[in-house]
Amino acid sequence: MIARLIDRAEGSLQRLGIDAPLMVVRGDGALVSADQARERPIETILSGPAASIVGARWLTGAADALVSDIGGTTTDVAVLRDGRPMIDPDGAKVGPWRTMVEAVAMRTTGLGGDSEVHVQDEGLHGGITLGPRRLIPVSLIATEAPDVVHAALDDQLRRSVPNEHDARFIRAVTGVSPERLPERDQSLLSRIGEAVHPLGKVLQTRLDGHAVQRLVARGLVQIAGVTPSDASHVLGGLSDWDATAARSALELIGRRRTGSGNRLCPDPAKLAEMIVDQLTQQTSLALLETTFAEDAHDFERPPEELARHILMQRGLAHHKGLVRIESGLNVPVVGLGASAPFYYPAVGERLGCRMILPEHAGVANAIGAVVGRVTIRQSGTVTSPAEGKYRVHLETGPEDHSNADAAIQALQAALEKEAQAEAAAAGAEDVHTHATCAIRSAQAEGREVFLEAEISVEVTGRPRVAV
Repeated sequence: MIARLIDRAEGSLQRLGIDAPLMVVRGDGALVSADQARERPIETILSGPAASIVGARWLTGAADALVSDIGGTTTDVAVLRDGRPMIDPDGAKVGPWRTMVEAVAMRTTGLGGDSEVHVQDEGLHGGITLGPRRLIPVSLIATEAPDVVHAALDDQLRRSVPNEHDARFIRAVTGVSPERLPERDQSLLSRIGEAVHPLGKVLQTRLDGHAVQRLVARGLVQIAGVTPSDASHVLGGLSDWDATAARSALELIGRRRTGSGNRLCPDPAKLAEMIVDQLTQQTSLALLETTFAEDAHDFERPPEELARHILMQRGLAHHKGLVRIESGLNVPVVGLGASAPFYYPAVGERLGCRMILPEHAGVANAIGAVVGRVTIRQSGTVTSPAEGKYRVHLETGPEDHSNADAAIQALQAALEKEAQAEAAAAGAEDVHTHATCAIRSAQAEGREVFLEAEISVEVTGRPRVAV
C-alpha cells in the first residue's frame, strides 16, 4: 500500500513538472526518503499524528505541553518534552497489539467532530455519550441530498411517536466493488443503490440491521446521524453545511425518552449545548488519562481510573466545603484540528490550563511534514563479561577491549558512522550529531564495578529539498 501511494505521488510530481525528491514522514515525526519508506513501510505507523506534533511545535514554539489533535473520527493526544515528541519505548500500539516500531507515544480516543451521539435511555436522568463510531453529519448529507433529507426529517417531526431510526440516513460508498457478499447483504446493497435513503425505509426486518452493520464494517455503506458537528451548526460555531437540517435532527433526537419517561431535551439549542459539553468532558478525560499515564511512577492506579476519580473531578469543579479541592493540568495544551477553535477553549477552562490555539491549527499536519527534519537514532551497549574485559556489541559481531573508555569510544564511533550514513541515504544534509552515554555500575568489595554502558547517537539534518 505504501509503495502504491509513493508511486502515485511521484507520478503526480512528474506530471506537474516538479523535479524534487519525495520525502515521507516516519512514525516518530522525522523525514525519510521515499526509497527508505518503501524498504521499511512499517515505520510510517502513526506518521500523521507525528507530523501534527512537529507542526504544533513549529507553530507555537511550545517546549513542554500536551498536543491534542481532534479530527472527524479520533482525538490524538501526545506529550511534548523539551520541544520534542515523546517516543514510546515499547513501540507503537495498534489496537490491542504492541509493535516493535519506534513511534510517538500517542493516546488515541474514538472522539471527534463526527462522532456518533448516543442517547442514554436507561436511568432516571438519561443523557448522551459520544463515539467511538464515526457518522456522516446530518448537516453534511443534507447538502448532498437536500430534498430527500429535509422531506424525511419533516415527515419524522410530524409523527407523535419517536423512532430509533429518526434522523438517520444511509448511502452506499461509490467506487468500491463488493466481493462474495452473503445474499441478504447483497440484496440490501442493491436496494440502497446510489441514492441517499432514510435508514428506517431501507430496513425491512431486524436481520437487515445486522446486514447494515456488516456492510458498514466492510466499508461498503455509510450511516449519517447526529454528531457534534451538527450541534456546532445549531449553535453557530460552524456554518459550512445545512444548519436547518441539523436543527431538525437535534429536535428529533431530543424527543427520545429517558428511563423516567421524560423527553431528553425538547429544545434543539439546549441539546446542542449538551452535546458540546459532553465533548468537552470526554476530551478532558482523554487529556487527563495521557498525563496520568506519563506520571505513572507517582501513582499505583490505572490512568483511566485516576482521570475519573471523584476527587479529581471535584477538584476540577473547585470544590469548597470543609475540604477545599483544586486540580488541573500543570502544562499548557496545544489544540489542533479544524474544529479546535470552537471546542477547545472550554476544555482549557475545565482543566484550568492555558489552551494554545494556533492560527493554522487545521493544517498543522501538513506544516509538520514541511518543517520536519531527517532524524536517525542508533544505540548500542558495552558489557563486561569478565574482569578487565569490555565487550562492544556491533552488527558485525562482538569486539573486546581492555579499557572501558576505549570500548565506549569505539562503540560511539561505530554508531555515529552508521547513523550518518543512514541519514545521508535518507536525504539529509548539514547533519548534526549528538551522543549520550549512560553507565551502570555497582559497589562490590569497596570498589566500583563496571556493569554496562549504553550509548545513544542521534543524527539530524535538513532534507536536501529545503531552501
